[in-house]
Amino acid sequence: MTFQHQKQKQLAKLDKSHVGAWDKKIVSLCNKLNKNKEYYTTSSCAGRIILIKSSETKEPNLFVFRTHEKTDFRELKSALQKAKKKREVVFQQEPCILHVACKDLESSQTLVDKAKFAGWKRSGIMATRKRFMVELMSTEHLELPIIKEKKILVDDDFLRILAEEANAKLERTWQKIRKLESLI
Repeated sequence: MTFQHQKQKQLAKLDKSHVGAWDKKIVSLCNKLNKNKEYYTTSSCAGRIILIKSSETKEPNLFVFRTHEKTDFRELKSALQKAKKKREVVFQQEPCILHVACKDLESSQTLVDKAKFAGWKRSGIMATRKRFMVELMSTEHLELPIIKEKKILVDDDFLRILAEEANAKLERTWQKIRKLESLI
């Protein structure tokens, strides 16, 4: 199967994400990559803030709270109050991540170079028999247990700081998305 045929097939698929659509903050970058003859996106996330049940395996209803936008103290506090009956819950602020199929090794390396210049430090090429894939990931990340044994581990002051830090990290990741888009 040719690269163009793989691209057409991928871009014709329905979105299987929980949200069902591209994150608003990364849609422009994805569109720009998908219009380029050397690339197509296979998955993306512009970064998010979540409260997730601690689990070794993927299971239904793991997310207690999820947003791909900034949050605030009230929103987090409300989500925590609803989640306090859960045994263990983890707070996570995750960076942007993007998977891009590339036409060849040269186009893969070009994309990785641009991503690294834009600040996406965890970026690399994964070659398989079928295609060249580039995984682009930013580094802004927070993760900590927030409920343990059905007990909320943080006070309101810490929760306010956590919301501020997570929002600042999301803003930095969105800046990197815009910078990479300007380089492509």
